[in-house]
Amino acid sequence: MKKVFPILCVVTAVLLSYALYQALEVAPTEATMGDVQRIFYYHVPSAWTAFLLFTINLVASVIYLFRRSVKADIVALVSAEVGVVFCTVVLVTGPIWARPVWGIWWTWDMRLTSTLIMWLIYVSYLMLRRFSSSGQTAMLAATLSVFGALCVPFVYFSIWFFRTQHPSPVIGGGGSLDPRMGRVLLINWLAFLFFAFVVCWSRYRLEVVKREVEEAQAMEDLALPRSAR
Repeated sequence: MKKVFPILCVVTAVLLSYALYQALEVAPTEATMGDVQRIFYYHVPSAWTAFLLFTINLVASVIYLFRRSVKADIVALVSAEVGVVFCTVVLVTGPIWARPVWGIWWTWDMRLTSTLIMWLIYVSYLMLRRFSSSGQTAMLAATLSVFGALCVPFVYFSIWFFRTQHPSPVIGGGGSLDPRMGRVLLINWLAFLFFAFVVCWSRYRLEVVKREVEEAQAMEDLALPRSAR
């Protein structure tokens, strides 16, 4: 697997470069918004990737709750960390796109507000994992992730059920999207998925090593006589 990782990194770098070229040069310019609309190719794939990672977090957390699997716990932690990064990209690129189009940076409509709440829940999850020293931390975090996962479908479907400043979906929601734009969008999402996988893989390996070191240190401390502690 170690030999595969460098190859995967190269493929990811090529895909990201190709996706950038597609977004900036190949995709047609949107008639109303102009070039600022090209942020769409980063904003939407970031949201989709965050949703996927939070779903993986949910599945891994449920597995941990039932089986107490250490691997599942690590997958849950890693997917939440990377998911928060992509969700942060969504929250940053959204206002950058909104300002020249809507004339405002932010509005407290249902889609934007629920996305912010979802982000805060998963940030709270990471803070719990980082600062809690309780033996029940992993279980508490897994429970919190189940609650946080409820926000994912709510955020996604909020523009179907509520009138929001956020535009209606162009895919599956009665809108229209130029086929060339749709192709570039999928290319960028594929590149983002590869990038997310590379980062998650690296973070997973790091977390495994970290826990092995901590376990070894704990065993060493137990083996020392009291006078040497």
